[in-house]
Amino acid sequence: MNELRYLGHSAFFIKNGDYGILIDPFISQNPAVKFDVRDTSITHIFLTHGHGDHLGDAIAIAQATGAIIVAVFELANYCQARGVKTLSVGLGGEIKFGWGSCWFLPAFHSSSTPDGHYAGCAASILFDIDGVRIFHAGDTAMTTEMKLIGDFYKPYYAILPIGGHFTMGIPEALYSAKMLNVKEVIPMHYNTFDVIQADVISFITSLEEQGQRGIILKPNESIEIQ
Repeated sequence: MNELRYLGHSAFFIKNGDYGILIDPFISQNPAVKFDVRDTSITHIFLTHGHGDHLGDAIAIAQATGAIIVAVFELANYCQARGVKTLSVGLGGEIKFGWGSCWFLPAFHSSSTPDGHYAGCAASILFDIDGVRIFHAGDTAMTTEMKLIGDFYKPYYAILPIGGHFTMGIPEALYSAKMLNVKEVIPMHYNTFDVIQADVISFITSLEEQGQRGIILKPNESIEIQ
């Protein structure tokens, strides 16, 4: 059984046997999150970009657990310079792991670290875990890349930001879900801060009207992926 747990904001944890895959771990500064950052089942930490609400606790978690941080070249180098194991990547190529594969793909957003270092380009990430494809869009505007990703990679799940202001909002996320042609959509990056408040119920209702299933996960809730 594979488990996908929502930690809040854009942070997720995927459990696959002996592997634990953590994405954008904004944890200690988010009071809604209850997650043991010293959990030694964490084997990989994936970062979509360097902003503080995505880089989050990645370096501290990697130091505590020995997990490897996987990120775009410049952000990986930033983390490595702080004493953790990293795997630097670029956009577009398949990267293989014991649990499956991933591809770092385009996202339209900026990327810098909290202390002002350039962190390379922002990314989305497509995971293939035991044949199930999960697309984490990261922070992004709506873009026609979604159509290409849907046509070529054929994800089953899409995890999309809906909060607006810094990313696409609900109307753009709905159209992106349609371009991706996914079966199920999990909203993220909403209601953490005042400027990204969103009506998640209306989003789910609109998804159903266009023939797609929406899944609302509260922080710390999980679903089985198979």
